[in-house]
Amino acid sequence: MKFTWKGLIPLFMFMALGLAFGIGLTKDPSKLPSQLINQPFPDFSLPDLLDTDVIVDHDYFDGQVTLVNIFGSWCVACDQEHPLLMRLAANKEVNMLGVDWRDTVEKGRRWLEIRGNPYSRVVFDADSMLAIDLGVTGAPESFVVDKNGQIRYKFVGPISEKVWQSELKPLVMALRIEDIGAEE
Repeated sequence: MKFTWKGLIPLFMFMALGLAFGIGLTKDPSKLPSQLINQPFPDFSLPDLLDTDVIVDHDYFDGQVTLVNIFGSWCVACDQEHPLLMRLAANKEVNMLGVDWRDTVEKGRRWLEIRGNPYSRVVFDADSMLAIDLGVTGAPESFVVDKNGQIRYKFVGPISEKVWQSELKPLVMALRIEDIGAEE
């Protein structure tokens, strides 16, 4: 029997594929890179979900650090993070803008009516235009936006107490201090 290197090609391909998958499994899927970090939040002009006669736009961010939270009534993971968002709102820990995505006005309103509304404003993104501009791949996704309307952080998945305490709250606090210092 004659040895050929050609016979080892499938083995090397299998090993390379296994290595690639192995490396991929070490990556945190909630840490998706975003090209929008330190970029202006996309321009938008959307109706308020609870009062469709009111239009909310980029001016909403003027002067306040904001957590922008993408959600939908169809989103099971949004149910997981909602109690935390309600607590944050009750304690006035951060200003929140909700973006009801891939939903109907009726379902979005009912979902908030049943669970409570932690948001100071909720916009209705009927055509997914804002979600597309933000590069949203699913809900929930959240963005920390500074007082100048710049996206400073993106988090994919439901926000847990651990994520709030270790990642988001320190950033929100730092941005408040940073912006106060810049105004003086």
